[in-house]
Amino acid sequence: MKSAALLSLSAVLLASCATPKAVVNADVAVKTKAGAKPLDPEATDHLDDYADAGKVADPLEKLNRATFWINDSLYTVFFRPLSKGYEKVLPKFFRKGVDNVFENVKYPVRVVNCVLQGKGERAGLETKKFVINTMAGVGGLVRVSDKIPDIADIPAEDFGQTLAKWGFGHGPYIVLPLLGPSSTREFVGLAGDYAANPANYGLYFYKGNANHDWMYIPPPSNTVRSMPDQFETYDAATKDAVDPYLSARAAYIQQRDEAAKK
Repeated sequence: MKSAALLSLSAVLLASCATPKAVVNADVAVKTKAGAKPLDPEATDHLDDYADAGKVADPLEKLNRATFWINDSLYTVFFRPLSKGYEKVLPKFFRKGVDNVFENVKYPVRVVNCVLQGKGERAGLETKKFVINTMAGVGGLVRVSDKIPDIADIPAEDFGQTLAKWGFGHGPYIVLPLLGPSSTREFVGLAGDYAANPANYGLYFYKGNANHDWMYIPPPSNTVRSMPDQFETYDAATKDAVDPYLSARAAYIQQRDEAAKK
């Protein structure tokens, strides 16, 4: 859920790169509202791990909560309708193709961070995946790599994960205006992801007419296409939580920590 990261107007302007207080027990955040069906024993077994994932310094909690509330309001008023409109206007197969293209273009982010983490073999696999999807998948529209076992499910690397591998802790937790959950480390990583992602400079497609014109695809389209999945992640973390802020924080830190271990 890096990005879970979740959604933002900042991402609309920056084209969605990538994505990241007193210590509290995050199990409070994942308890369901009054009247909801109690968690079964198997589910509660995981609360301790979830609580550990939510233990992060949050010296700016009051400001973070205010920002979280403003973000949530903007999601409801502006971004959700935009996301719903995108899903309604464009058929699923078309949206999938768009997602595939933008994810394929993020190859530099993934391969550079593989190298920075000393994962040479994985960098080679990322290159193989990029070449196959670009050549055989019509510029990445089709993920041909999904049918090739050794490159079908390569964990994506980013600069936040690289910093974690290098030993940097999260630092203070922060909620970025409109961008959502992050930490000092992940915010720095986000800047690296943005700089290395060609989609943030816009994409060009050859229109194939007699004038040899090219069609420019602006960066904000990268954010619009990612909204449905990001809202699904956001809702999963906050919808039934007693304290959505704590739940979003815990889920974000857990996801980023798990990603860094892969």
